[in-house]
Amino acid sequence: MTSTQMIAGIRVADTPCVTQALEYARAHSDAYLFNHSVRSWLFAVRIGQLRAIEHDGEVVAIGCLLHDIGLTKEAAGPRRFEIEGADVARSFVRDRGFDERRAQLIWDSVALNSTPSIGLFKEAEVSLCTAGIGLDFGGRQYDAIPQDEMAAILEAYPRLKMKKRITDCFCCIIESKPATTYDNFARDFGERFVAGYKPTSVVDYLMNSPFTE
Repeated sequence: MTSTQMIAGIRVADTPCVTQALEYARAHSDAYLFNHSVRSWLFAVRIGQLRAIEHDGEVVAIGCLLHDIGLTKEAAGPRRFEIEGADVARSFVRDRGFDERRAQLIWDSVALNSTPSIGLFKEAEVSLCTAGIGLDFGGRQYDAIPQDEMAAILEAYPRLKMKKRITDCFCCIIESKPATTYDNFARDFGERFVAGYKPTSVVDYLMNSPFTE
């Protein structure tokens, strides 16, 4: 049975790997992003508890804590930030002895964290990570968390102007790596906030394909 600890009133997994993931996220993330990751974890766990969803608490912890590691300088790369982060997270747990199934669950949790139309319908761990992240990002299922618990989590891990900070972060990605944003949610930020942003349409890929029909 996995050991547990209390964080902001929520009982969560407590293992050496969870502690290391927490420390890794803290060391590499800006404070607002670190707090977002921890809140996402707490929300994911609490949704699972309230709905009696059986899950691997260690996988959910690490999937949430590292879900935005691709937005940090250390994990930056040429691909979508979710993929860069997913590779880092999978390597992180492989190096600590996770088997391939659990490592893949963490990869999926990170890679799909901003694609709830897929993530919410995958394995319990991926679905819970997606739900917790979505709750903290955009308020999805906000009413699922009792208000006293919500207040305690926000007091322990304040948002630190997250709406503006993460918008600025996405706009920076759009300006520096626009091709990674055309087929995902970052496109919305580009169209609203970045002057001159011209995403390629999926229709263009179809119509300009090299087939003759």
